[in-house]
Amino acid sequence: MMLERITGLESSRVADALRDDIMLGRREPGSRLIERDIAAELQVSRLPVREAIKALVADGIVVARPRSWAVVREFSVQDLQDFAEVRSAMETLAFVLATQRADESALALLESLIDDEEASARSGDAVASRQASAMFHITAVELAQNVMLTELAASLVTRLRWLFGQHDELEEMAVQHRDILRAMRERDVEAIKVMIPAHLDEGRLAAEQRLRARHDENG
Repeated sequence: MMLERITGLESSRVADALRDDIMLGRREPGSRLIERDIAAELQVSRLPVREAIKALVADGIVVARPRSWAVVREFSVQDLQDFAEVRSAMETLAFVLATQRADESALALLESLIDDEEASARSGDAVASRQASAMFHITAVELAQNVMLTELAASLVTRLRWLFGQHDELEEMAVQHRDILRAMRERDVEAIKVMIPAHLDEGRLAAEQRLRARHDENG
């Protein structure tokens, strides 16, 4: 039992490390995840690495290939567009519900995330700014107070952050988030129904450009 608990803790740590590497571009799409190399790098046995890779396959960002190495998933432009459609419907609903249901302390939490996002952008810390930006969206889903919506978002969050969370327009993103929060504070549901799809569509276009550029680089 103790061994299983230790292995579980180690596999979670390995999964987090690999997930961060993929999110931050240190392990690129198509790159192989070789168990023995990862085990040596992270100073663990191969078993927690194997379990971590299974978790990333479940996240949808790693592909397991029978009788071969697992690889970081390569998304197509069509994949991105499909995810964008689902994201727009899901997050528009989430922000509408959050606008209707969130109290002032919850809205203050969103504001603190925007403050962090903006401060990190101004200091040049792109990773921290993007993380705060992602948390703004994740927190809005939680504030919708809809269990099914939260479960759906949780099943997609890793892929969504990878596909859409690598934006470079850091300060502009924070400004848009502040505008959204202002509409939420005013309980302006109709404005939110317009603002969220427009906001997400800008992110989709930028993500498409990045993905096409990467495909062009790789031939």
